[in-house]
Amino acid sequence: MDKNNPLHICFVWLLLILIVITSANAQSFFIINNIQNTSYNEASIMNSGSLIIKENVTILYLGGSSYEMGFQHGALLKEKAIQNLRAFLHYLEKIGFTYQMLLDCWNQTKRFIPQEYIDEMKGLSNATNISLESVGIGNIAVLFAHCSGFSAWDNATKDGLLYHMRSLDYPLRVKDPESGCYLQDNSILIIRNPNNGYISCDPSFAGFVGSLGGFNEKGIAVEVLSSWSNDETKNGIPMVFRQRMVLDYAENATQALQFLTSNKTLGWNHILSDGKVPIGFAVETSGTHHYYGTWDNPVESTEPFFSIPNIVRRTNIFINPTLAETQRVIYNPQEKPILNTILGKNRLGMSILPSFIPWIHYEALSSEIIKNYGNLDLNTTMKITRNFYQGHTNILFRFFQLCGFFTTLNQWVTCPETGDIVVSFAKKEINAFEQPIHYFNLFDLSK
Repeated sequence: MDKNNPLHICFVWLLLILIVITSANAQSFFIINNIQNTSYNEASIMNSGSLIIKENVTILYLGGSSYEMGFQHGALLKEKAIQNLRAFLHYLEKIGFTYQMLLDCWNQTKRFIPQEYIDEMKGLSNATNISLESVGIGNIAVLFAHCSGFSAWDNATKDGLLYHMRSLDYPLRVKDPESGCYLQDNSILIIRNPNNGYISCDPSFAGFVGSLGGFNEKGIAVEVLSSWSNDETKNGIPMVFRQRMVLDYAENATQALQFLTSNKTLGWNHILSDGKVPIGFAVETSGTHHYYGTWDNPVESTEPFFSIPNIVRRTNIFINPTLAETQRVIYNPQEKPILNTILGKNRLGMSILPSFIPWIHYEALSSEIIKNYGNLDLNTTMKITRNFYQGHTNILFRFFQLCGFFTTLNQWVTCPETGDIVVSFAKKEINAFEQPIHYFNLFDLSK
């Protein structure tokens, strides 16, 4: 099974987003921006931005206004951002996404994006000499990614604290044709300190303005997983910026849920955690529907899915029956699995991701959680994540992983209340779960 087959690409616009640098005729990778004179003083702008290497991890510090943070990002990581964007565009072109398709999406959705993030993209645009249009296209161009995540707290963990796990699963073959650098070669950890917002930490990539997941100083953690749907719209705030709003402005789960479930666009699953309470929520969204609930919500026990006390978890499939109806013909992913896998029985009329595959993912994840229930902490949670991705839990999951469905760009576990995070990043064609792990603390890094 070819992981680059367009049949396995969901027509949704976000995830692995890195500023696609392209041209209006799609013949060039770049649109050069004629930077206009502004009143900004470059030396002053850079005061709150810096770059360090710690434990072989590139850590990008951003601070100040939205424009200033964007400019700092572009100035400090210009070469890496260009490599990533060129790699991403090259990959999109290979699987059939044209510049015009991406431009149409940008033109339709840009009016919904909060002005502060437009300003941040303007700063990045000016620092890299790439047009705002190209930066914007990169921030809404989304492909289907096979991810997983869970939140565990109270009796489920060793010390009662909340632990939040995220695995970003995406092809490892996104490569810059000029430099030979892979997307994952330019992975970074972003420490962000916006004016009038909260300090946050994002395992991310050079050139990316929005958030694929992270946590903030108020103990709020969030992540996203693709979940296809035929109920989608471009008339809303792209998910990457809704997640950014969570990290910038949410100090509790109620506020975070409002950001995630308002101005919705496409089919997504989220895991949301509030380390202070502690409590975790599974969140499912489509264009017009949403669901959120913690472990004891009856939805979490809709057969064949099942609840685990003080655990919420998701893979790339809806559990809420209303949202599932927008996704797949057969609710139960165990029913007729061979037919389901071959024909891709879903509501989009094509074999994007048969629900049997994320069901196997769900089973493998659940099995490791149950085996380690009551003993989960930062290290144990990362260990079981790497364990089931290495195929020690489920043979079928290992098969799909070898077929390219579950290659990983990064994996991380955080205790958002304490600010601790353990993270691993893929390098070249080696998965994150096969790479060294690194320990950081948000509060130490932000001093």
